[in-house]
Amino acid sequence: MGMLVPTAVAVPLLILFQQQLCSLWSGLAILFCWLRIALGWLDPGKGQPQVQVEPEETQKTQEDGNSPQSTTPVSVNYHFTRQCNYKCGFCFHTAKTSFVLPLEEAKRGLLLLKQAGMEKINFSGGEPFLQDRGEYLGKLVRFCKEELALPSVSIVSNGSLIRERWFKDYGDYLDILAISCDSFDEQVNVLIGRGQGKKNHVENLQKLRRWCRDYKVAFKINSVINRFNVDEDMNEHIKALSPVRWKVFQCLLIEGENSGGDALREAERFLISNEEFEAFLERHKEVSCLVPESNQKMKDSYLILDEYMRFLNCTGGRKDPSLSILDVGVEEAIKFSGFDEKMFLKRGGKYVWSKADLKLDW
Repeated sequence: MGMLVPTAVAVPLLILFQQQLCSLWSGLAILFCWLRIALGWLDPGKGQPQVQVEPEETQKTQEDGNSPQSTTPVSVNYHFTRQCNYKCGFCFHTAKTSFVLPLEEAKRGLLLLKQAGMEKINFSGGEPFLQDRGEYLGKLVRFCKEELALPSVSIVSNGSLIRERWFKDYGDYLDILAISCDSFDEQVNVLIGRGQGKKNHVENLQKLRRWCRDYKVAFKINSVINRFNVDEDMNEHIKALSPVRWKVFQCLLIEGENSGGDALREAERFLISNEEFEAFLERHKEVSCLVPESNQKMKDSYLILDEYMRFLNCTGGRKDPSLSILDVGVEEAIKFSGFDEKMFLKRGGKYVWSKADLKLDW
């Protein structure tokens, strides 16, 4: 029969043991917290300098104690380069850096976007055909269509560097090619900054239209309405080219890009009033493919990724970057994009954007 410990002795021993155990646990907890800080065992992005701006709506939601509603990046504009061979005076994505992501890193980011719900990618710049004579762009276009199986892959370009060989190599993977053309008067194009020396911007546009038809790529035109073209009548030219969409933008100021002391452009002299913009739209209302975008519609209704794959927040009149999706993921980075999903839908941001569904008469 084992020896029994008297109750008078057992109780103090038990209390002492509990005290020692609690003391040991507290010490371990402090040590663990210290190790988390010292070794950087933190969530991605925390404890690092963050260059990002929280929209007022997001801040208010977090103050109320509720999680902000997640945004699905259905349509994304990836400005993978800022370099350009033109000098358009109103440009609002200027050549502040020459950085371009390594191809495999860009593909990794595009995969993350697809996994987050992206259906349409639009490659832009700068001039996207500058990098590696269009090969870098072509490889991304093929990756997005062939490996990611995106419903829509599109490009915005000034068209000056595109060669027919590119269409032969990559045309099958491209849904829409949008060419920027602000005037059908070559002298006006020169004033704006789209001059090509001996080349003619309008003649080149017509050649690209033929190639799009030959290689079964939907053709689109983008025009920025400004002080130099606001009185122009483009009706017959647009109807003759017959694009699937004619996007008509109002000249927009973005501080730090085309406005302000640290900007590379001074777009103030290109500005027009809302009334002048409406008058231009009224004059072209018979063009069935016209898609108007005023400053109010345009500013916060685009998801824009810069060359580092950071979402750009334009709500404050600037382009304030989030952290890169390559570092923190899409869900975390997109919180700081300032994206107005309701305005995106209101301006017709989601449309029939796959050439397989357009059923065009090539």
